[in-house]
Amino acid sequence: MAPAPAEDPQSCCPPDASAALGAAGAEAESIDRELARELTGLRRQLRRALVITALLVLASLPHMLGRQLPWLPGWFTGAWSQLILATLVLVGSGGPIFLAAWRAFLRHRADMNTLVATGVGIAWLASLPATVAPGWLRSQGLPSDLYYEIAAVILTLVLLGQFLEARARGQTSEAIRRLLQLQPPTARVQRQGEVIELPVSRVRQGEQVLVRPGETVPLDGEVVEGGSWVEEALLTGESTPVRKLSGDTVVGGSLNRSGSFSFRVTRVGGDTLLAQIVELVRQAQSSRTRVQRLADQVTAWFVPVVIAIAIAAFVVWFLVSGNALLATLFLVSVLVIACPCALGLATPTSIMVASGKGAENGLIFRTAETLETAGGLRTLVLDKTGTITRGRPEVTDVQRLGGAELESRRLFAILAAVEERSEHPLAEAVVAHVRRRYPDAERPPVDGFEAVAGRGVRARVQGLRVRIGTPRWFADDPGAAPATSAQDVSQLERLTAALEARACSTVVVEVDGRWEALLGIADPPRQEAAAAVAGLGRLGLAVVMLTGDARRTAESIAAQVGIDRVIAEVKPADKAAVIRRLQAQGEGPVAMVGDGINDAPALAQADVGFAIGTGTDVAIAASDVTLLAARLAGVGAAIELSRATLTNIRQNLFFAFAYNVAAIPIAAGLLFPFTGWLLNPMLAGAAMAFSSVSVVSNALRLRRFRPRPLPASR
Repeated sequence: MAPAPAEDPQSCCPPDASAALGAAGAEAESIDRELARELTGLRRQLRRALVITALLVLASLPHMLGRQLPWLPGWFTGAWSQLILATLVLVGSGGPIFLAAWRAFLRHRADMNTLVATGVGIAWLASLPATVAPGWLRSQGLPSDLYYEIAAVILTLVLLGQFLEARARGQTSEAIRRLLQLQPPTARVQRQGEVIELPVSRVRQGEQVLVRPGETVPLDGEVVEGGSWVEEALLTGESTPVRKLSGDTVVGGSLNRSGSFSFRVTRVGGDTLLAQIVELVRQAQSSRTRVQRLADQVTAWFVPVVIAIAIAAFVVWFLVSGNALLATLFLVSVLVIACPCALGLATPTSIMVASGKGAENGLIFRTAETLETAGGLRTLVLDKTGTITRGRPEVTDVQRLGGAELESRRLFAILAAVEERSEHPLAEAVVAHVRRRYPDAERPPVDGFEAVAGRGVRARVQGLRVRIGTPRWFADDPGAAPATSAQDVSQLERLTAALEARACSTVVVEVDGRWEALLGIADPPRQEAAAAVAGLGRLGLAVVMLTGDARRTAESIAAQVGIDRVIAEVKPADKAAVIRRLQAQGEGPVAMVGDGINDAPALAQADVGFAIGTGTDVAIAASDVTLLAARLAGVGAAIELSRATLTNIRQNLFFAFAYNVAAIPIAAGLLFPFTGWLLNPMLAGAAMAFSSVSVVSNALRLRRFRPRPLPASR
């Protein structure tokens, strides 16, 4: 192959776009570097603490057993040796914990680091007099016991919990890293008649990119030449390859299974679907839920209360027994056992795992609060077109009306010329029908085009006044009255009723006040719609269809998919008002599922808005959850994931909080007068570390989440 020509310095994209294009790879490397640095530091601290603590426990064996062991030298088991070893653990490995506690103190706050630092510090300080002046303590009748091993073991267990937590965070971020790594580093771009390989960051919007079999699509675009089967599983959760032909859209990060094709780049940098998915997942993982905010509030008052209980336990037991050793053990035990170190992990860990799992299944939650709210939904409002139905309507019937005068070829040429200016799905169906029926028909020029929301469109074509819209529009405003007879009205009503009974939307074509034709346009339900609606009912949701179509058409579609409640003939501007009314009637929380621009206000008004991923950018931007696979079944999967996450969070809060609190009375010595039970501070530290391990392990169970199979539709 001939070497690629030298690139023009001006040919690359602007600096800001280039930076945006390379952001995904840079972020992936940054995440890995940050995680590796944190894990390396914690691993080093933990190893050091484990070795020194093991030596310290060995040195304290004679003290714990009450006799000297002949195989341990005296200098090794002495108090000064234990002091040195314990100090190495506290300063060398526990320094960050004490520093965090000190910073909290300077802010006049107390947190979980405060409890650990206080408990460990008191154990170390209580041992210091027995090290410096043991003889004087014995002469005063005071015990000269050492607690260095307790302080070291507690701190080592805390470090073990932190290390396991860091590893868990790495596992929960796996979904983001996998998404970021989907984009290939280079693309084969056609420039000046040659195909050259360029970094993805240098590809401009509008350029043509060649994709060969087995390669990954580098950016978003539209196929212009060739065709293939493309697998979008890692983006949408759908494992079945999708056929891509000229005019179809392709998404960066999808895998080309067979065949070669060229596509025109339509999105680059942060505008690509992959970049938006990554950003939404990152926002969801870093946001906070109501449960997390409540946990933070509990922690804010819990820590001072625990410190007060620990001090009270020390004072009471010292006054009752006169034994400073016993009182100190109770104080340290309360501080350590009550430390809810795992409380800070209980919610974020579950949210991170669930957000990543959702992304793997094509479910993108905008915030953690959305992930929380979706589980409590009671009413689900489904837009019809593009949500329940395929969103690709086709003209199935053409009826010429009584006042028709124009020749069919000219009528359809006018019809296509006007409808080409509309973005409505029905307009696209009309244009596609004309192209198939009269592929060489010349489109006349159009003037004064106007779209009337919820009604239709009107324009002037070669001096003719043209209106195309719903029969209701013409019934309310019949146009040129002399050209519209009662017989015409009767014919229109009869034909409209027949078509709507077959679930067809109807469109009237009027030219200069004459009703020329009635079109029947059908948009069949999605293949999985009936099963998906049955699945939503199984989840206990009340399902409502909301549409601007005629009631008979809407009810026909609703009957096919198993929906009993239909709100029809609603103008786009009134959809949000319908959602507000349902909320005001106590049917909330209410969710809305849609895919069009006219759904955006309703999506924003709903407690949770679901946007079909193939819909418009406006709808996706206004929604709370994006369904990348464009399947209605994704709504049920998202709700199931939300409920599983909330259950997991509640379990985590129990592991992080419940048995720590339950053990406080035992640690404070409540049972000691009756049973002689004394909670060793080392056991308290082990319980605290175990709570962190329990939370992390339980949260990672969400990685095994699978939505239930769809039930058989009725």
